This record gives sequence, structure tokens and C-alpha cells, in this order.
Amino acid sequence: MDELFNRKNLLELLDHIDEGIHIVDKNGRIVYYNKFAQRIDAVDIQKAIGRHLLEVYPSLTYETSTLLTVIRTGEPIYKNEQTFINYKGEKITTVNTTLPIRDANGRIVGAVELSKDITQVREMSEKIVDLQNKLYNNTKEKKNKKESTAKYSFLDIIGENRTMLELKNIALKAAETSAPVLIYGETGTGKELFVHAIHNASKRRSKPFIAQNCAALPANLLEGILFGTMKGSFTGAEDRKGLFELANGGTLFLDEINSMPLELQSKLLRVLQDNTIRPIGGTKDVEVDVRIIAATNIPPEEAVRLKMIRKDLYYRINVISFSIPPLKDRKDDIPILTSHFIRKFNEKLKKSVKGVSNEVMEIFKSYHWEGNVRELENLIEGIMSIYDTEIIEVEHLPLRLRKTEIKNPDKSLKSALETVEKELILDALEKTDYNISHTAEMLNIPRQTLQYKISKYGLKRDA
Repeated sequence: MDELFNRKNLLELLDHIDEGIHIVDKNGRIVYYNKFAQRIDAVDIQKAIGRHLLEVYPSLTYETSTLLTVIRTGEPIYKNEQTFINYKGEKITTVNTTLPIRDANGRIVGAVELSKDITQVREMSEKIVDLQNKLYNNTKEKKNKKESTAKYSFLDIIGENRTMLELKNIALKAAETSAPVLIYGETGTGKELFVHAIHNASKRRSKPFIAQNCAALPANLLEGILFGTMKGSFTGAEDRKGLFELANGGTLFLDEINSMPLELQSKLLRVLQDNTIRPIGGTKDVEVDVRIIAATNIPPEEAVRLKMIRKDLYYRINVISFSIPPLKDRKDDIPILTSHFIRKFNEKLKKSVKGVSNEVMEIFKSYHWEGNVRELENLIEGIMSIYDTEIIEVEHLPLRLRKTEIKNPDKSLKSALETVEKELILDALEKTDYNISHTAEMLNIPRQTLQYKISKYGLKRDA
């Protein structure tokens, strides 16, 4: 057993883990890097082993280094964002989990750190915030042009389903207030359409509209993006406004709020209660006037039960709420949605599709549509991108839809029997390699009858 876990095997295993692993002794001297950590930190392993951590990372201090902090306190640190300058002068941002290493007597003999490189994510997020800042500053300068980044209005919400009409009515009334809104809907149901429409129908329509997916970024990174940062709050930090300040006077849409870390939800609750934020590293509160619209792709009550949303935050953002039905529960809208998307992609792709066949529409109405309206839209775009046809037929559909069982209670017995008969004849023809005599014998019908039915069902073999 000991041979299975010898030092060589263990180090080889650590070298193939897609996270950086960094070990120091109790004096802060580097004793191990795995290969991934060397790539993240751009460290020359031969020059780094045996040297003090701060000698290799001069941009860190005893206070800011997570490894040295853990050695000093003996307490683990989980998922902490750290930005540092490596010895090549490159700014690196990682999310670290750092644990103390103890001997048999419980004394600290070192620390180990697991690092995930988020340098590119950090840079991209900062660029996005900076671009949004420039966008809204430029918009302010164009006093004669009332521009907004919310693209959709209530006219863009397609559907005559009774539930959808009721929801549009509720959303239109919500637009008249500045109260928080919580929207639930499965992925692809059109939550963002409603959010855009509410903003564009509100008194805030000429003010900024900003959307942020809460599941897209680590907790520390998301906090800086939402609330901003002050220079010196962490290594490499600059004075940068967050999305709350950029959205001041307008609307901030927080998608998948159930993915926001709980500790960050408490700070969001403070914004909703006091209309103030405090940037990371800041000492003064900043007043903001922002309307919050949040969305979740699981039932909010379920998210609260699973402790994905704080109960106090749920009650604060659930002032106005509604649920968007999945497409399977509004199938009476499928024909109008299909026509809408065909018109849309005719214009985009320079096509002239007139519609879908009756068989295709029956399949659409029987399909489960796990991806909802977005899946229907993507399906039609895919078909129209590939095929040049006036009518979308069954053969143009992906296999997963062609296998859909058509549930049509109005289908006649004659039609059902003909379908079965056609399948039996085709199966027999294929088994006999289209030998008419052998097929007639297999089906126990006269040869002339078989030839008639082959002609009737169009089952002649292609030349």
C-alpha cells in the first residue's frame, strides 16, 4: 500500500491537477510548486524553491499574502481573491483556498494553497465596466438622443396565450413604479425580454440599463464589479466605479440571483434598504438611486429553502413578482412564435420561407421544448440557415424532433391505419431488397395489391 502512495507518485498526480498548488514551510520558504502553479505565476522553479515567499513575490506583504496569513493565524482561508505582480512584472489574479499544514502534535509546519487563475476574467470584467462607464458618459453628452441599452419593448414579447397576456399587464403596471421585481422562469422562457420591456416603459427609460449575470463570476470579483473598488484595497486595485454607480438613476438587472454568494446578498440587502453602497476599500458610503430587477431560473421559494437566497433578501426583492410559463404550457403560442421567427430569419438570412407543413406543426405541438422559446428560435434559425425551401418539412427537422410522438386526438382511425400499413410495407421491402414477389409473400397480400400500395404511398425505390 505504501508503494501506491510514495512521494514520486503523489507529486506526479499533483502535476496533472488543473489548479495551482503551492506549499511553503513555517518560515514562509517555498518548498513546492506543481506545474500548473508555475504556469500561473510564471515562476522559474529552480530559482524559487528554498527562497522566501516575499522575495519571489515582492508585491505581497505579510498582511496581504494568504499563505503567510494562514501560517500566522492557523486559520484556513477559503476562496479568497488575490492580485499580485510576479517577478516578470505581470499582474496576476487568482482565487485561493489556503490551509495550514500541521504535524502530529498539531503544530503548524507550513501551509498549502490551491489557486485558480482568473486573471483574464478579472481583466475582461474591468474592461466591461470601463466600457459601460464610457458608454453612459457618451450617452449623457448626446442630450438630443435619449438612448438606452435596453433593447426590447412589450411589442417584442410575442404571444396570445392568456397567461402571457396577464403577465404583460402585470409587468406594464410594474413599470409605473420603482419597486423591486423578482421574475422566475426556466432558461429560454424570455425573462430578459420582460426586464427590458419594464425598463423601457418606465420613467427611467432614458437612464442606464445594466444587466449582470450573478453566476458568471467568483464572489470577490462580483463584489468589486457591483460596488466598485478604491485604489489600494488590494494589490493592483484602482479607483473604479461599480455597476450600482453606473446604473444610478436607471435599472440594474441581476440575473440568476440565486447564484449570488450569501455574504454578497447581505450587502445587496443593505443597498435595497438604505440606497447606499460602499466600494471595496472605501470608508464612505455612496448614495445611489437604482431600481433592482432580479431573476431566477428555479422557483424562488425553493431557492430560499435550499439556502440559495437569503430569506430576508427574498422578502425585500419579492415586492412585485411573477412567473413566466415554459413553452410546453403555452403551446397555443407555438404557431404565432413560429411565424414570427420565420419572418425574422427571412429578413436576416435573405430567405423566402413561407411556413411549416401541418406535420411539422403537429410535431412542434407535441415536442417537450426543454429549451423553451429560445430552443424554438434556434431550431428555426438552424433549419433556415441550411435548407433552401419554401415550406419546412419533417425531413428538415433534427432527428430528436422527428422521433417525437405526435399526440393528436383528432387523428382519424383511417389515417392511423394507413401510417402503420405504410411502415409495414416499407420494412418488408427493405428486408427483401425491394423484391416485389417476396415482399407480397411476406405480407400475405396479392402482388397487384402490393404494387398499388407502393404507388399510393410513394415507396418506389430511388433509381
